[in-house]
Amino acid sequence: MGSRQVSWQGMKVTVAGLGVSGVSAARALAGLGAEVTVVDGGDSDQHRARAAELEREDIRVRLGDAETLPAGTGLVVTSPGWQPSSPLFAAAAAAGVDVVGDVEIAWRLRGPDAAPWLAITGTNGKTTTTRMLASILSAAGLRTTAVGNIGTPIIDVVLGDETYDVLAVELSSYQLHWAPSLRAHSAAVLNLAPDHLDWHGSMEAYAADKGRVYEGNTVACVYNAEDKATEHLVREADVEEGCRAIGFTLGTPGPSQLGVVDGILVDRAFVQNRQKNAQELAEVSDVFPPAPHNIANALAAAALARAFGVEPKAVRDGLKAFRPDAHRIEHVADVASVAYVDDSKATNTHAAEASLAAYDPIVWIAGGLAKGASFDELVQRSAKRLRGVVLIGAERHLIAEALARHAPEVPVVDLDRTDTGAMSAAVREAAGLARPGDTVLLAPACASMDMFANYNKRGEAFAEAVRELAAGRA
Repeated sequence: MGSRQVSWQGMKVTVAGLGVSGVSAARALAGLGAEVTVVDGGDSDQHRARAAELEREDIRVRLGDAETLPAGTGLVVTSPGWQPSSPLFAAAAAAGVDVVGDVEIAWRLRGPDAAPWLAITGTNGKTTTTRMLASILSAAGLRTTAVGNIGTPIIDVVLGDETYDVLAVELSSYQLHWAPSLRAHSAAVLNLAPDHLDWHGSMEAYAADKGRVYEGNTVACVYNAEDKATEHLVREADVEEGCRAIGFTLGTPGPSQLGVVDGILVDRAFVQNRQKNAQELAEVSDVFPPAPHNIANALAAAALARAFGVEPKAVRDGLKAFRPDAHRIEHVADVASVAYVDDSKATNTHAAEASLAAYDPIVWIAGGLAKGASFDELVQRSAKRLRGVVLIGAERHLIAEALARHAPEVPVVDLDRTDTGAMSAAVREAAGLARPGDTVLLAPACASMDMFANYNKRGEAFAEAVRELAAGRA
């Protein structure tokens, strides 16, 4: 089943999950003639409403039972978050039925003249880098869009009427786990740090799934020269003959790398005589915000664009035009000469460390659901930057304990509140600890679902609290 030419007519497909990607896959395959059944363990009003929509399109839906494999199933298509240990997949394995994800289906459904994929994964920075890449490709005059684990489901783009020259594809470790056939033009792994280990089972399994993005690359495998685990994944990958390993670094680049020299982003990979020559791409000031981890994102995006043949001017223009999504190191306001920055998207320790490295001194607002993380290394590496800390959320005690061990001199406010006014209280406490010239930084290092629906809602609550503070100080 390698392309859209494969007949789906009459194939019995079970789609696991009634979320956005599941609904997209169900509709796409039903439209190609497959007999589709969607299964989901939920049975809420929202589930029933969505099920009713699909049933009007002759797509069967089974709610309240996500464990039993429908009779006659020939293929299971899973939504990304379903764990490999799910009983449905065990039943599929026992029946000799393949389980794949929506990205795999999109790959199989591409037409013969399909746009190449430039793929991006990593523990942190995927969305920003993917959107940066799309901005650069657009600046080069290419028809492109950012897809995958971002925005429009990739199946909808592959089967849509609009044609593209190239796709910027964000891929999570979940999606890569279920996409065995994917073969990108070029791909990048931005970084690797412990995350989602409850899903993958181990750091080794998590890294292996990330590394799948390099399999079969034809032009470039882009890795983080300051994260040796990503380079190891390149060495282990089975790529096409002639595919190159391209590093990016915040320091001076060596041959076959992109890096930074005197405030300039430079390319020593896609130039003639790269042993001696370098090509200026953009200035650090062209990247917004110019935090170190965002410069790294820009270098990775530039490397993928250059692998696709994009000229230096388009790299500069695309980076200058790009602005990150909300809640990613987003400056909210200055109040009494203190900057308030929302990085609610920093939902793990690796992301929080990158955020903390961008400011000094800091009053840090942190806490939430730890997802099994340890905070000792984060606190050790960031302690000298901390003016004070305000802790919120269900597992804030884990951060408090790390602070007591490694930064006992830093003042800590332990906010034992989960009501709707908790964030306002946290911002007021942070303001009390801050001095002029400081940054109050929301970089929780934790998931949000103990107090908020998602990281967006947490960031919105922070921004609203800062506006309340500013109004009170006006």
